[in-house]
Amino acid sequence: MNLSQLGTPVGPMTRVHGGFANRMYRLDTDQGSFAVKELNLADRRSTYHVEDVFRFEQAAFAAGIPMPEPISASDNTLVHRWVDGEKLPEAPVSAAYAFEIGEILARVHALDVEWPHKSTEEPASHDWAELAERAAATEQPWADELASHVETFLAIAHFVDTCERPGPVVLTHKDIQPWNLLARDGRPVVLDWELSGMLDLSSELGSTALSLAKGPGFDHIEPTIFRAVLDGYVAGGGTLPPPGPSWFVFMIGGWLGHTRWNILRCLAGTEANTGPDLALSQESASNGIRGLPGMFARLPQFETLLV
Repeated sequence: MNLSQLGTPVGPMTRVHGGFANRMYRLDTDQGSFAVKELNLADRRSTYHVEDVFRFEQAAFAAGIPMPEPISASDNTLVHRWVDGEKLPEAPVSAAYAFEIGEILARVHALDVEWPHKSTEEPASHDWAELAERAAATEQPWADELASHVETFLAIAHFVDTCERPGPVVLTHKDIQPWNLLARDGRPVVLDWELSGMLDLSSELGSTALSLAKGPGFDHIEPTIFRAVLDGYVAGGGTLPPPGPSWFVFMIGGWLGHTRWNILRCLAGTEANTGPDLALSQESASNGIRGLPGMFARLPQFETLLV
């Protein structure tokens, strides 16, 4: 990748580990510090509209959304100005932080940015029995657990395919999760915009609010934090959609697709040149196989958060 436009390096570019889909590096030059993201194009789960996402980011940054400044984008590389901040712990955020995230979402949804791509979701995959057989044949450490949950994964796929989305559909970030957020002086900074696109509003709000209101797993959910996100959204000028399971279908479907994608990377058994390390794919596959059935079983509990 040609990064000469960023200035003269003052040290080697260093890998920042932990990315779930792409690979991140930090580059320090005489013009500042930059986050250089190498996109995984080899086995992406969806099309990445690099030019349109970059234009959306520029509009959000110009509108004052707290985020890293977008510097440049090419087919396989994104560059943003480096932002220092604290990573969020696996715990419910503060009510003030949650409220501000809601306000940020309302401001993002109010941006007047043309998006030439329709909202399309690929049908959920139903090949879980075959994946379980392949996992057993290749002696994956989670093979038995996957085999025991095949019917549940098929039920989840059916739910994702059939759940009614009430609308409206908005242009949004689509992945405001704790791992895509920083706290700077206690206030949010929104990272990693490359999944941006059109999404049913209830799915965006439900996914965001639930992720900020819980700790590890789903045994500890703070309803007041969940509601703080929604209160912030209304205070920022947004209108809440009607309650229902659609608030959580995107989060469940996204985790289902992410789990399957990592299972396939593990079944391949080789270290890919892009994307997460094989060890991280193993961890993600195991977490999904263990966590998704429990999450799906709690869907009625999640819906009570909307009342």
